Amino acid sequence: MRRPLIAGNWKLHKTRDESVALVTALKAAVAGVDSCDILVAPPFTALAVLAPLLAGSNIQLGAQNCYPETTGAFTGEISPQLLKDAGCSAVIVGHSERRQLFAEDDAFINRKVKAVLAAGLTAILCVGETLEERENGEILDVLTRQTKGGLAGLDATVLQNVVIAYEPVWAIGTGKTASNEDAQEVHSFLRGLLRGSYDQATADNTRILYGGSVKPDNVDGLMAQDDIDGALVGGASLKAEDFARIVRFG
Repeated sequence: MRRPLIAGNWKLHKTRDESVALVTALKAAVAGVDSCDILVAPPFTALAVLAPLLAGSNIQLGAQNCYPETTGAFTGEISPQLLKDAGCSAVIVGHSERRQLFAEDDAFINRKVKAVLAAGLTAILCVGETLEERENGEILDVLTRQTKGGLAGLDATVLQNVVIAYEPVWAIGTGKTASNEDAQEVHSFLRGLLRGSYDQATADNTRILYGGSVKPDNVDGLMAQDDIDGALVGGASLKAEDFARIVRFG
C-alpha cells in the first residue's frame, strides 16, 4: 500500500514570524495524525527557522525549488545540498509556475530531479497540462513528454525517492478542480507510463499526488480514488485549519 502524502506549497507567502505562527498552529492541529506523511514547503527564508520547530514532529520540511549544481558562481540560486543543510527532506521540482514564468524545460527539470536525488532528498516532480493543451486534446502527449523527460536517465532503484504530482495548470489557484473521475483517469495513465518505462512494482510503489485547488470540501472525493496518493496543496495550505482538514481526509 502506498502511504499518502499531503504537501503544502506556500509559494511566495509568509514572513519568518508568520511561518512560525502557521507551523505552530499546524503542529497542534495535526498532532497524532499517523495515517499519512505531511510536508510543508515554505519560502527559502523560513526554512532554517522552521527546521528546529518541526524536528521530532510528524511534519516534514520541503523546499519549493532548487538549482541543479552543488556549488559555484550561480548568484541567487540554492542547491539541494544547501536545502538539506537547512533541514529539508524533499524538493518540489518542475512546478507549472516554474515552467511558465521562468521558462524551465524538461531537460533542465530533469537535471534538478537528478541533483535532488544525488543530495539524498526526495524529488516531487510536477507535471500537468494547460487549458489550451487540454482543449486541443494534447493532455496525454504533454504528460508523457513531461514525465518521461523529468525522469530521463533514472533507473527504478531511485524511483522510491520520487513522487509525481499531477497539477492541471487550469485548476491551480482558479478554484476549478478536475472531477474525481477525470483526476483518477489521469493518475491511472501516469501509473501506466511508469509501468511501461520501468516495471509493475515501480508503478505500484510510486506515489502520485493531485494538485489543483485542493480544498477541505473536495479532498475526500479525490483521495477516495484508487490512483490518487495524496495532494499538493497551494492556497489551502496557508491556513492551519484548512490544511489540517485536508490532512485528516476521509
